Amino acid sequence: MKVTINDVAKYAGVSIKTVSRVTNKEPSVKQTTIDKVNQAISALNYQPNVAARNLASTSSYVICFIYDNPNAYYIIDMQNGILSACKDRGFELLIHPCNAKSPTICEELTTMVKHSRLAGLVLTPPMSEDPNILAALDKINANYVRIIAGEQINDHKGLTVLVNDKHGAVEITQHLINLGHQHIGFLSGDHQHASTKERLHGFKQAIESNDLTVNEDWVLDGRYSFESGVEGANKLIAMKNRPSAIVACNDEIAAGALFAARLAGLDIPKDLSIVGFEDSPFSRQTWPKLTTVHQPNIEIAQIATQLLIDKRKDQGKETFKVFTPTPVIRDSASSPQ
Repeated sequence: MKVTINDVAKYAGVSIKTVSRVTNKEPSVKQTTIDKVNQAISALNYQPNVAARNLASTSSYVICFIYDNPNAYYIIDMQNGILSACKDRGFELLIHPCNAKSPTICEELTTMVKHSRLAGLVLTPPMSEDPNILAALDKINANYVRIIAGEQINDHKGLTVLVNDKHGAVEITQHLINLGHQHIGFLSGDHQHASTKERLHGFKQAIESNDLTVNEDWVLDGRYSFESGVEGANKLIAMKNRPSAIVACNDEIAAGALFAARLAGLDIPKDLSIVGFEDSPFSRQTWPKLTTVHQPNIEIAQIATQLLIDKRKDQGKETFKVFTPTPVIRDSASSPQ
């Protein structure tokens, strides 16, 4: 028969309410009591029934992950990070993909929140950076945490995890300049994402701070996809005066650029250096492996979820966290020939 919370309470010699407080990681429970309950849970192999707990409680134990991102690796990392934090704190995860460009996105999300018993939402770009979506969620008093790109928080929208993409772009561009590159192109991602703007700003800042000139003909719009990298690189390679290095807005774009360059007969990095951003599996699956910028997406998602759950339990003191991506030097960039 399935082990119940009553069995755990009886085994540990405590009340059902005490078992609930321990499994929910509530404060002000004596460590000896926590140890006693955890020992009973382990001995009986007890698995809390989140659905039943939601029905029996006025509180919810479900976190919802909201996303619209073409990068499967990013989604998997976010999902794993959120799930890790949920499991650690006795919560369940609901995944809700959506179309951020839909004219009814605000209604879709507010309706979901109203009809679902949720402890809160983890919002990722571009939804987390859309003022209309945030205003709609604020109007119904929804609990959420935002994961956004930027150097600093310029509003008071509550829980926020900030990723300093600009700094990462400055650092990776400076690496190319330190290698001796003076002619550097940039392949952009979707402009709907603030990360695109931040990474482009970082790229330009590094170029200009070294008394070099940004060649706008080498700065190409695109999307966060392999195909966009192929298309952009082909345009740059076909130019009479092409750059000696390319900064791609993410690793998928960089992998596409590398693919296009090799098809064109170019040696990477001898003839053309290419760097990416995010340190996704794409960066380690190419040949040569990509020099990139490490963005700890699993940890970012974990921290965001922890902030949300702590607020839900009135245990949270922090309202924001900042992550600064750092370069990872591999084999796709070298000094110009």
